[in-house]
Amino acid sequence: MADVHTFTHVKPEGGVKMVDIAEKPSSVRTAVAGGRVLVGEDVYRLVEENKIRKGDVLSIAQIAGIMGAKQTSKLIPLCHDVALKGVDIEITLQEEVFAIEIKAFVKTVGHTGVEMEALTGVSVAALTVYDMCKSVSKEIRVTDIHLLAKTGGQSGDYRKEDI
Repeated sequence: MADVHTFTHVKPEGGVKMVDIAEKPSSVRTAVAGGRVLVGEDVYRLVEENKIRKGDVLSIAQIAGIMGAKQTSKLIPLCHDVALKGVDIEITLQEEVFAIEIKAFVKTVGHTGVEMEALTGVSVAALTVYDMCKSVSKEIRVTDIHLLAKTGGQSGDYRKEDI
């Protein structure tokens, strides 16, 4: 078992804490995350033709993803509240697998990264697709949510090898 004194979010006497980032240098930080919603052919066609009864799935999922990224610190207990400078949610249809591909691009200038904001943006957009389409099919699967790239910060830049 690891020594609790080495954990960044655990106090020596026990309990949890939010890490103090005040002394970290401010820098431009970006993150890109991706994910996929496998919807099946019937749902795919309805989304493609904008015939889902709840409305325009892609536009609403885009808005939801942006809102989700902005609310990350309210959802993930030890995340800092980050002043986002930009959030873009890109949604594309993938007919060959009857899926909706989601990417979130997030940027800030600050003391901590925005990976969680990008991942949350993708997650909320994907869940919105599910919510809007669930009356047509219960076989919809949200899958493969992961970090694609990040820049800035102590850990340096990262780019998933196969993108």
